[in-house]
Amino acid sequence: MSVLSDSESDSECPVCCTAEIIAGKWTLLVIRDLSDRSRRFCELERSLDGISPRTLSLRLRLLEEHGILDRHTYPEVPPRVEYELTEKGRELIPLITAMRSYGERWLLEGCCAEPTVAASGSEAAAALAR
Repeated sequence: MSVLSDSESDSECPVCCTAEIIAGKWTLLVIRDLSDRSRRFCELERSLDGISPRTLSLRLRLLEEHGILDRHTYPEVPPRVEYELTEKGRELIPLITAMRSYGERWLLEGCCAEPTVAASGSEAAAALAR
């Protein structure tokens, strides 16, 4: 079976369905940070430098709605809430591991850097060779 298939519509394509859930900014990083243990909201907020509390809350709610994580509320004062990956969520860890390996091999040096149009031919060739 080919990874790339023209016969499936986007709504029937497993890749599209998965991407729809995990492609939002911060979503994979939330899953990454929950991969080893459950965490509280403030722990996630600290580990995801730059995420706003509102965005984190929205991502956690979305992942909970899709069954990727569970939210546990403990009857304490003040209330304690922890987030933990479900079995469905843990199935995404190999995907994140593969992305890490790809990034380390192909992207880490110039992470997210766009090649410049103004580069000379030899500079462009050197950049592509990396």
